[in-house]
Amino acid sequence: MSFSDSDSSSNGGDYKNFRQISRERLLHEMLRSAKTGDSKSTWKVLIMDKLTVKIMSYSCKMADITDEGVSLVEDIYRRRQPLPSMDAIYFIQPSRENVIMFLSDMSGRSPLYRKAFVFFTALKEMNLEYFAIDSQGFTTNNEKALEELFCDDESSQKGVACLNELATRVGTVFASLREFPFVRYQAARSLDATTMTTFRDLIPTKVAAGVYDCIMKYKKTIPNFPQSETCELLILDRSIDQIAPVIHEWTYDAMCRDLLSMEGNKYVHEVPSKVGGPPEKKEVLLEDHDPVWLELRHAHIADASERLHEKMTNFVSKNKAAQIHQGSRNSSELSTRDLQKMVQALPQYSEQIDKLSLHVEIAVKLNKLIKEQGLRELGQIEQDLVFGDAGTKEVIKFLTTNEDASRESKLRLLMILAAIYPEKFEGEKGQNLMKLAKLPPDDMNAVTNMRLLGAAPDSKKSSLGSFSLKFDIHKKKRAVRKQHNGDEETWQLSRFYPIIEELVEKLSKGELSKDEYPCLNDPSPSYHGPSHTATVQPPPAAHSMRSRRTPTWARPRNSDDGYSSDSILRHTSSDFKKMGQRIFVFIVGGATRSELRVCHKLTAKLKREVVLGSTSIDDPPQFITKLKMLTAHELSLDDLQI
Repeated sequence: MSFSDSDSSSNGGDYKNFRQISRERLLHEMLRSAKTGDSKSTWKVLIMDKLTVKIMSYSCKMADITDEGVSLVEDIYRRRQPLPSMDAIYFIQPSRENVIMFLSDMSGRSPLYRKAFVFFTALKEMNLEYFAIDSQGFTTNNEKALEELFCDDESSQKGVACLNELATRVGTVFASLREFPFVRYQAARSLDATTMTTFRDLIPTKVAAGVYDCIMKYKKTIPNFPQSETCELLILDRSIDQIAPVIHEWTYDAMCRDLLSMEGNKYVHEVPSKVGGPPEKKEVLLEDHDPVWLELRHAHIADASERLHEKMTNFVSKNKAAQIHQGSRNSSELSTRDLQKMVQALPQYSEQIDKLSLHVEIAVKLNKLIKEQGLRELGQIEQDLVFGDAGTKEVIKFLTTNEDASRESKLRLLMILAAIYPEKFEGEKGQNLMKLAKLPPDDMNAVTNMRLLGAAPDSKKSSLGSFSLKFDIHKKKRAVRKQHNGDEETWQLSRFYPIIEELVEKLSKGELSKDEYPCLNDPSPSYHGPSHTATVQPPPAAHSMRSRRTPTWARPRNSDDGYSSDSILRHTSSDFKKMGQRIFVFIVGGATRSELRVCHKLTAKLKREVVLGSTSIDDPPQFITKLKMLTAHELSLDDLQI
């Protein structure tokens, strides 16, 4: 069974977000289609491999699967009990090993199961080889893409295999959504007569060609696949923005990933024992099903903290039982432990207080770490560097006066400096900066390996024109971001934005350079994406009366700057049905939390759903470790940890 165009395309029917479509395909096309004849009332076994387990877990909950009649989930490579009275659903990759295991299960006089329904991930059956990590985000699970594609080995067979695999996986996104993209890509920087083009230069070009090949096959083989363009796809690589992966992002979501020891979306905290013993450890998932998380994840950490305090104050003021339990204490004095005790005393409100208690605890912990690590001062100099308000002199002063700053913080600051001023790290200059920061020699690998991402700016191709070199000589400080026109800070340290924000806005308006971002397929006459630019809303006027030079951690409560989660949710929930064609952005080499946040923000602003895809989503420590791996043959395993 397949979707019609109106089911999943952004141009008609009831709107479904990216994750909902993935979930529906798994449940509707696979699990429900396996109900035939008398098997409808039979409990079934679901058998998967390691990859498909991850695909399923990102899109569905266990309750969704059991609701469709699945009573047991098994690993295809583990020894399994014969269940000859039950039907089996195989959701597996189309590999030789998997087919051999399947045939072994079902052959002979005593097959393991009564019937078998087989669904492959990348053939005609499912076309689902991506992970829906968010309602507007996916990964292809190519965790080693940065290492395999940007390493020094230009003839890397692993690199070629990685490109082919991720192109196929990106292709399955469009097969699943029944979308035909207008494919644009980041052009090779050194594609001229005097410079040799490297394998790294052509990564976006090769991925674009591979994805387009897949799309052309789908156009001929998949029922109801659109025959003309329905959306836009922009393929980039990590060289587009070397600062976004290492700068401190100040949203609640990013701070949780950056400062807390989380495994994926899993957070572990302590709760009072129900039997009066010592505190017990409890695992929780910070995901979309948590309404508090959904509201606060893209809010500035200071904003999130204020909102949590307001929520608790409102809860106490509206519940007499809570007031009695609280006694004479002011609501601002409630600790996390108080909230947890209130859960036990007021079981009818346990779920509501549980959620608040969890997020109050997280916010308190984050603010404590921010203070202990001196991150506000560090964050200020990071952003001043990016916007040209600080240079090497200010970095040296920070390193001299903040010797107790963490190793990671100092390394990230120097990586930002290297991205903006690569000449400062040539020869002994770089060694002297690392010595001043008191960083071990192996950390220098993270800085020097930025050259493999093309960190050095190409002055010959400056968009400022032929006179830019003359003026740049006399400029002591170099800005790599422009202050947004009309933008004023509503929160301190919220100036920074990733480069893709500018690129997506230009793409939506039809203003993205076709020389720097060419297209593989000219738009057909029926494609109307760029002509929609008249409906694009202008940036909202700033509500804050405070200037950029006097930032604050407070803002008017009615501010609607498009930065915080509530303003995004408020707009998108009512406007999704009016959306224009989707915009897909795919980044080879890893994406960041700030880039995912920007896609949510631009969806509301542009009235077009913006979906971010990447080979992986990397938090700063992960990215730095991967960057060191680019020359891992020169390092020991112990050196790769920060």
